[in-house]
Amino acid sequence: MRLIRLPCAALLALTCAASFAPLTVASTARPALDEVVQEAAQALMQQYNIPGLAIGLSVDGQQRFYNFGVASRDTQRKVSSDTLFEVGSISKTFTATLASYAQVNGRLSLADHPGKYLPQLAGSPFDQVSLLNLATHTAGGFPLQVPDQVQDNQQLLEYFKAWQPSYAPGAKRTYANPSIGALGMITAISMKVPYAQALEGQLFPGLGMTNSYINVPASKQALYAQGYNKQDAPVRLNSGVLGDEAYGVKTSAGDLLKFVDANLGVAKVEPNWRSALLETHKGYFQVGAMTQDLIWEQYDYPVALDTLIEGNGDKMIYDSHAVTAIDPPQPPKAAAWINKTGSTGGFSAYVAFVPEKKQGIVVLANKSYPNEARVRLAYRILGELER
Repeated sequence: MRLIRLPCAALLALTCAASFAPLTVASTARPALDEVVQEAAQALMQQYNIPGLAIGLSVDGQQRFYNFGVASRDTQRKVSSDTLFEVGSISKTFTATLASYAQVNGRLSLADHPGKYLPQLAGSPFDQVSLLNLATHTAGGFPLQVPDQVQDNQQLLEYFKAWQPSYAPGAKRTYANPSIGALGMITAISMKVPYAQALEGQLFPGLGMTNSYINVPASKQALYAQGYNKQDAPVRLNSGVLGDEAYGVKTSAGDLLKFVDANLGVAKVEPNWRSALLETHKGYFQVGAMTQDLIWEQYDYPVALDTLIEGNGDKMIYDSHAVTAIDPPQPPKAAAWINKTGSTGGFSAYVAFVPEKKQGIVVLANKSYPNEARVRLAYRILGELER
């Protein structure tokens, strides 16, 4: 992607505004980090006609926010670090964290099978799958989405009971919403609360996230950005069965960066939450250069940009890939690039962090645009910190 240097007046044409907090950088002799971020964001927004973009950057626990454009073309309300964006499949990392927390507290074990919590499924092929398989996309070949004809929980259980695997559990990685959605459902059952209540009442408060929701309350609707699809039509999420668990979170750059800091270990959280977060960084399966953690996708650091682009590409999302089990599981690594993309019809998101460097980034936009462009933007910005 060619980046064009533009004067401040040109940046203002995109209604850009950046808010800064103290941030330690590698060298004061290199080009200003703020200038690099603004130029890269400007180029991205122009290329994909993105109305609004929020970037959060954390280095050693110090946070910096860059906000560009508008949350809605109709209202012209500016993006801020509190603007709520749909984060799509980044929601899966919260589901994995909640399951890990339930395990830390003795509510479930990832070695368990679904029938323990959903007796209707006992003895079915789905009951041969472990909760770990559900958390690592290795259950045996679910489709990407819950089928359209499944409209309620009873139909969902019937679907799971009739499901026939394409592969043995643990043989291949097939990225899928039904499997991680089932993990969220089972986790909520083990905690004896509805899933949304577990997330909004326990996980978000436990990690200091005060502006994150499954169901955006009326008092926060003004912060909820308008999304735009690839045809620039205004859209918002119309969640289906297991949508809350797989892609339903709405959050802000400010709150999502708190989640990154909790994962980096630079935010103060209760010990059981810290243990749960670290458990999600364990590696269970190898897929080429990518290590599959609990939903998080991990690469040895330093990592080449092309490797990240391939790992976050369409083939990894839409195709099945043979995996090699890591036994025993790989302990959390400091020298790792850990990331996750997320999308809905009108929003795009990316999160990446490097524990060894205590560095992390979140990129949120109210427009659908390719994963590759998100990865390139984040890689360039974090790379600037190494100069």
